[in-house]
Amino acid sequence: MVKEKKRVALLSVFAAVFLTSFKLFIGIITGSLGILSEALHSGLDLVAAVITYFSVSVSDKPADREHNYGHGKIENLSALFETLLLLITCVWIIYEAISRLIHGETLIEVNIWSFIVVISSIIIDFSRSRALSRVAKKHNSQALEADALHFSTDIWSSAVVLIGLIFASFGFYFADSIAALLVAGIVIYISIRLGKKAIDVLIDKAPADAVLLVQKTLSSFPEVKHFHSLKVRTSGADTFIKVNIHFQPELNLRDVHEICDRIEMEVGALIKRSEIFIHAEPQDKKHFQDERKETNN
Repeated sequence: MVKEKKRVALLSVFAAVFLTSFKLFIGIITGSLGILSEALHSGLDLVAAVITYFSVSVSDKPADREHNYGHGKIENLSALFETLLLLITCVWIIYEAISRLIHGETLIEVNIWSFIVVISSIIIDFSRSRALSRVAKKHNSQALEADALHFSTDIWSSAVVLIGLIFASFGFYFADSIAALLVAGIVIYISIRLGKKAIDVLIDKAPADAVLLVQKTLSSFPEVKHFHSLKVRTSGADTFIKVNIHFQPELNLRDVHEICDRIEMEVGALIKRSEIFIHAEPQDKKHFQDERKETNN
C-alpha cells in the first residue's frame, strides 16, 4: 500500500518538474502572463508534490509511544500547506494581471510553442489527476487527493490560458491577462475546498458520512437496544470511532463480546482502516429515561 502511494506521488513530482520547466521557458520567451502564471502555479504544485511524497512516506508509520493514533494527520497538514501555497500564487497572478490591464496592452509573442506547452500540460495533468485520484480513493489519502485536485485544477486553468492565447493570436492581448485572472479564480475556489477539508480533519470535526454509516450499522442490530456518545474522528487515512452501546442485561459476557465483534466487522467493511471502541452497558430503563431527560433539556 505504502509503495503504491509513494510511487504515484513520485511520478507526480517528475511531472511537476517537467511542466514547471517547460512552462517557464516558453512563458519567458513569449512574454505570456497566462503561461507564466501557469508556470508559477506548476512550480508551487512541484513544492506541494514533494511535500505530498514525504507526507505519504511518513503518514502510514504505525502508532508509537508519542503518537498513539499514528502519524496520519501529517497528510492533512500537508494538504493545508498546499492550500496556503496556492493562495500565495493567486496574490501575484491577480496583482500582475490587473497591473497589465490598467497600464494598457502588453505585446505577447504567440507561436506554435505557446500552444504546444499548454496542450501538453492538459494531457499530462489529465493522466496524473486520474492516477492520483484512483490511488487516493483506494487508500483514503487526503494528501494524494489534494495532489489530484491540484492537477485537475491545472487542466481547467490551462484550458483558460489556451483560450487567452487564441484571442491574443488575433491581436486581443488583453485576453491573456483576463485568462490569468480566471486561472486565479479557479485556484482560489479549489484552495478553499482543500483548506476547509484539511482544517476539518485537523480540528477533529466529525465526518458526517462516517457518522451516518455507523448509526445505520448499529441500528441494524436487534441486540443493540440503545447507543449514545458516538464520536468519530479521522487522521489521514484512519478513522477512529467510540460509542456506548446498551444491551439486554440477560446477555452474558461472551454473547456481548461476539456481538461487538460483528459490529466491528461490519463497520470495518464499510469504513476502511477504521478502529471502533465499544463501551458495552446493560440496558437499564431508569438510566435510559434519565438520559432522555438530559438530552431533551
